[in-house]
Amino acid sequence: MFQSKKDTVYVVLAGIFITNAVVAEMIGGKLIDVFGIPMSIGILPWPIVFVTTDLINEYFGEKGVKRLSMITASLITYAFFVLYFAIQIPAAGISSVSSEQFQAVFGQSLWIIAGSIIAFLVSQLIDVTIFHFVKNRTGNKLIWLRSTGSTVISQLFDSFIVLGIAFWATGIMTTEQYIKSGLTGYFVKLIIAIIMTPMIYLGHYAIEKYLEKDGK
Repeated sequence: MFQSKKDTVYVVLAGIFITNAVVAEMIGGKLIDVFGIPMSIGILPWPIVFVTTDLINEYFGEKGVKRLSMITASLITYAFFVLYFAIQIPAAGISSVSSEQFQAVFGQSLWIIAGSIIAFLVSQLIDVTIFHFVKNRTGNKLIWLRSTGSTVISQLFDSFIVLGIAFWATGIMTTEQYIKSGLTGYFVKLIIAIIMTPMIYLGHYAIEKYLEKDGK
């Protein structure tokens, strides 16, 4: 049993955060065309990560986000290890999924894995730093500024780090493709972050109402 409703809030937010971050990394190897420019489909779950990151930042502080980010990075690494060993085991003859099909879907290169984890950790540390820098100067006002602002800056680094390590450094993308893809991914995340801003206020409202019954 949790000791307080605030413990429950943290566990729920952490569960949502971890699930979406791990899923994003698992599907990140697939590139899709956005206006003719290649971009990782792993961008799809990230809006939820944006929202939960900001809510955890708000209610559990810098330590709460950093701790959760390290746990999530460790779980992502663990998931890739499990997938690696699963790939090595041959599929049975009656399996509806062949070894080649399984490898094609889950056999991301080590560079993609390394790029994803490094980009995730760097962007999270930048996000939490900027979030609290703004909050320390504005107090409890301007929620949208610290939430959207921290996301806008942190995701600029995330977009270019993962592509740089996984696709540009390995020669899969040319420098021109790398810049175009990075900028496209970043602007898509920027638009999503702006659109998701009302969700931050909705999350604040729901959590405040829930905690009020417990006297916080």
